[in-house]
Amino acid sequence: MYEMPDRTRIDKTMKTLIYKIRTFFEKHGFYVSSRLADKLGMKAKSVRLFFIYISFATFGFGFGLYLTIAFWLKLKDLVYTKRTSVFDL
Repeated sequence: MYEMPDRTRIDKTMKTLIYKIRTFFEKHGFYVSSRLADKLGMKAKSVRLFFIYISFATFGFGFGLYLTIAFWLKLKDLVYTKRTSVFDL
């Protein structure tokens, strides 16, 4: 059976690269919320949950604003259509 030795070596290097990136963000990313929680006298878990909830809330707000503006523009186009003569009614 034919095996691809280069493929396994690439997979191992990609796994180690991904592992290094993940550990970097775990070390330094969680440190921010832990430090902020220490300053505020809260649990780090609560600060992390707050950041998760606020990210969902801001996404929902932007999408809602987009739909509202689209609705108003469509309504404006329906109301203020330019008519060329009286007989276009």
